[in-house]
Amino acid sequence: MPYRVLADGIALTHLAFLLYVTFGGFVAWRWPRTIVLHAVAVVWGLASVLVGFDCPLTHAENWARHRAGETGLPPSGFIDHYLTGVIYPDSALGLVRALVAACILVSWVGLWRRSRRVSSVAR
Repeated sequence: MPYRVLADGIALTHLAFLLYVTFGGFVAWRWPRTIVLHAVAVVWGLASVLVGFDCPLTHAENWARHRAGETGLPPSGFIDHYLTGVIYPDSALGLVRALVAACILVSWVGLWRRSRRVSSVAR
């Protein structure tokens, strides 16, 4: 039972990371210093999609699920198992990726514009 709870917690952490990759730029509107952490998260997320890096959270969840006597995630990973085909259809994967990229871009452009406005008022 403890390993099952651990695996579920890791899955929730993984989901939180994906949400941060998507919306963390808007968090930086309130706390601008967090943009560095968000940029690192975006680079990691992009690299895992484009290059195919294995995510350590996937490995951790698989380890905990195996210890709990359950099957781990399929080789396709967290997103394919929990989101694609569940939250949105398989055919919408390209659209979802484009929307995530647009969300990141809008948040970064918005942060840039806000920072310019604040610096011009401070002069």
